[in-house]
Amino acid sequence: MTEPTAFAVYLDFDGTLVEIAPKPDQVRVDPALAPALERLRTRLGGALAIVTGRPIAVIDGFLVPARFDVAGLHGVESRVDGVVSGGRAEDHPELRAQVPALHAAVAALEHVLIEDKGASVAVHWRLATPTDAAAAEDAVKAAAAHLGSAYRLQLGKAVGEIVPASATKGHAIRALAGNPPYAGRRAIFLGDDLTDEKAFAVVNELGGISIRIGGAETIASRRLIDPEDVRRLIYGWADGAPIDPDALPPA
Repeated sequence: MTEPTAFAVYLDFDGTLVEIAPKPDQVRVDPALAPALERLRTRLGGALAIVTGRPIAVIDGFLVPARFDVAGLHGVESRVDGVVSGGRAEDHPELRAQVPALHAAVAALEHVLIEDKGASVAVHWRLATPTDAAAAEDAVKAAAAHLGSAYRLQLGKAVGEIVPASATKGHAIRALAGNPPYAGRRAIFLGDDLTDEKAFAVVNELGGISIRIGGAETIASRRLIDPEDVRRLIYGWADGAPIDPDALPPA
């Protein structure tokens, strides 16, 4: 049996550890989740990180009082062993200048939400009508185009997010994997969205195991059904079950 310390586990948050909510602040977290992640982190010798589009502070709020290594905002900011780097809004003046115009562009659209993360900005249209959703997508595409090559538009499930061009979850995992305690371990990454496909590509390249949550087309090698399925797996690993990602169902 492979020892747990042979692996490094990277976890998306929304749609993977927790169910996606109609609004970003309505996410509900299983009370057993954070303690289980802490137990699993101990079993892995510290090599567990959350890789997410959320800011680090928001993840901390959902998993309080636990504090994990986090690559936030698709890797724009990170915290490893308590040391935070990147993610400052003041480092992105061009993006900040576009936020008021983006608010104005979607102001008349019902159930369209802007999530301002400082170093990135997301437009959500999950609850909008098809017409308003299309208008919201057009607005965020226009804002991203105005910013030019320094930023890119990242589309996901009923959301479009403008992020620095260099920020992807794949870059975030590659950076983590180059440093202790992640270096030299086989990567396991679980994610559910288009934004996670870049991370799957990196994990596959590194010889790890990529796990897609849900039924969409993917380059991941393995698949789980939904966040409940993920939590069941995590709770088992946390409590001593063999960590054998190769035995999971193929994608």
